Amino acid sequence: MASVSLLRRARVHAPWSAAAWRDTVFAASGVPLQFGAWTIIGLPWLIWEPDAPPALLLASLVPLAAVLMLTRPLASAQRERCWAMLGLHVPAPTERAVQAMWRPLVYHLVAGPALAFGALLVIAAWTGGAGLAGILAYAWALPAVDPFQAVPLTLLGLALLAAAPWLALTVRRLDTRAVAALLGPDRAKELERRVEDLAEKRAGVVDAADIERRRIERDLHDGAQQRLVSLAMNLGLARETLKGVPDEAMQVIVEAHEEAKEAMAEMRALIRGLHPAVLEDRGLDAALSGIAARVPLPVRLRVDVPERASSTVEAVAYFVVSEALTNVVRHARASKVEIDVERRGDLLFLSVADDGAGGADPSRGSGLTGLGRRVRSVDGTFRIVSPAGGPTTVTVELPCAL
Repeated sequence: MASVSLLRRARVHAPWSAAAWRDTVFAASGVPLQFGAWTIIGLPWLIWEPDAPPALLLASLVPLAAVLMLTRPLASAQRERCWAMLGLHVPAPTERAVQAMWRPLVYHLVAGPALAFGALLVIAAWTGGAGLAGILAYAWALPAVDPFQAVPLTLLGLALLAAAPWLALTVRRLDTRAVAALLGPDRAKELERRVEDLAEKRAGVVDAADIERRRIERDLHDGAQQRLVSLAMNLGLARETLKGVPDEAMQVIVEAHEEAKEAMAEMRALIRGLHPAVLEDRGLDAALSGIAARVPLPVRLRVDVPERASSTVEAVAYFVVSEALTNVVRHARASKVEIDVERRGDLLFLSVADDGAGGADPSRGSGLTGLGRRVRSVDGTFRIVSPAGGPTTVTVELPCAL
């Protein structure tokens, strides 16, 4: 397989291949542009010989100013050359003018001229190789050339012709990389901009999901829950007031009444799981107090949040505490729970600790895994310490500046 790959590459970059001539033409076309900056700098010294200090200063500063003015047009011409000849699109830099100036100058004054010399070597390899390879054909017309000496020269020419495509390929690759790195957007700045953009989009998605949860909660509370309440009341009224109905019919009414009450309880739990209204109306303290009151364990709750965070962060904090308490009740075999919520500057700190059996492991696919994802969705940090035998402590830090 390796030999087949080498043969294929040799065929693609043979002296008569389209790729070889494309790379050669691309390298040669860059020479005038790549020598442009130094041509401008050296032009005053070629056309006249300044000797007085003012003339020397003028001959130095004016070309430098011209190079600075032509930096962007030269860079644009190089990017257009890459697009026209290779189909390679290099976007223009997005940085401010001062920040985007030094990289094009490095290309025009250092990288570009070095690549131009490489392109001249490519041209020399083609022309010199062609001349030497054909020396046997016209050795008879050159009396000074011994036919026996022409053989090694011919072989040298053939070697140059074979090497020219690979030299052109090297120059082309170096040139396109230099154009992308020095004449395109700053990769570090572009990566930073993309990270900021993704962070903004993710925050928007999280906020949209929170808004949608609140809408569903409101619709269920004002719609389906009210209908269930009305149904349960009517069934309860029928259960209490209807007399003389057959026992089978009364049994159906009783069962329907009990089912309606269970559905109401499940609906309330579902609504609280989506987005409790008390959280939006009265904040974390009241919402977490409601959760703690429903836990069949002694709960010590301390909330110190003088300034409310965003609704998204409050919702994450609420669900973290709610899920952590659910895990304690179901799995921990604890006798008490301690919850601490405190805002310190732009961070909201949560801690849920129990004295249970411990051994909680998020990697087993428990609800703790979902908690970690929810916390990280707002750039928070999630940590759990739960050695075998307990105690278990869940610690969360949430950024409030969202």
